Amino acid sequence: MDDVPTNGRNGLLAAAAAGAATTIAARAALARLTGGRFGDDDEYNTAKVTVSGPIRRNQGRPSPLSGPGGATADDVVEQVEAADEDDDAEALLVELNTPGGEVVPSDDIRRAAAEFDGPTVAYATDLCASGGYWIASGCDELWARDASLVGSIGVVGSRPNAKGLADKLGVSYEQFTAGEYKDAGVPLKEIEEDEREYLQGIIDGYYEQFVETVSEGRDMDSEEIRETEARVYLGDDAAEIGLVDELGTEDDVEDRLADLLGSEPEVREFTPDRGLAERLGIGAERVAFAAGNGVASVFANDGGDIDVELR
Repeated sequence: MDDVPTNGRNGLLAAAAAGAATTIAARAALARLTGGRFGDDDEYNTAKVTVSGPIRRNQGRPSPLSGPGGATADDVVEQVEAADEDDDAEALLVELNTPGGEVVPSDDIRRAAAEFDGPTVAYATDLCASGGYWIASGCDELWARDASLVGSIGVVGSRPNAKGLADKLGVSYEQFTAGEYKDAGVPLKEIEEDEREYLQGIIDGYYEQFVETVSEGRDMDSEEIRETEARVYLGDDAAEIGLVDELGTEDDVEDRLADLLGSEPEVREFTPDRGLAERLGIGAERVAFAAGNGVASVFANDGGDIDVELR
């Protein structure tokens, strides 16, 4: 090295430093892009899954117009099942920040959590409402912050009524069906009273199922649940009436996990198992379409005539 000029040695040192920095950055990026499944060898005993935003069924690759929302229901179920099959994951932490969403996808996540072989703790951060609470009822315990909003044990069914607009535009409705209620709820015709009763009966049925699910999962009397009248409660009020087991921060939740495990919890977050190329592609598309998201998202919903949701 004595024969190497000073500027040469500096160049070698700079190249080595740059190479090391690139390696570290690449490992970190790989860990993020692969959900921590590669590039991170830390031991763990607790799997964490996150339910964030409206709960929806997985309909294939996420749209770049959908924004950086949370995982779809099918993604979350996949994560919980992967954690259940992982011998290292002795406990499950379900972090909830959701206003609710579709009925069956919410129940899919609840069932997956309930079937996890080990202690399961749900933790409400900002909002755990409706479908989020349905999911929480499948866990052993529910924790929340004192300022969290929890509850909304109810069901909403909605249909647009475009009959007046159709009349103004000169659009008439004509459809051929077999079965009296096959076209009940179609927005281009006025709803008849018997159709209204029929559709309300479906909503009532979902509500009774919701009450029964929460009653069994939370070990609460069904009448106590009905008395909440689908209201949301601040965390401390929710704890007072039994909708929440304990109040605390994430550190408090980890202390509780330590009690359940008999050792210090080491948490690893499970994320959707997408390929590296797909993750890079989605990220690029979201950047490209971000400016138009506000307008385009209005047209992103291709739902049916009647939307039924837990919210």
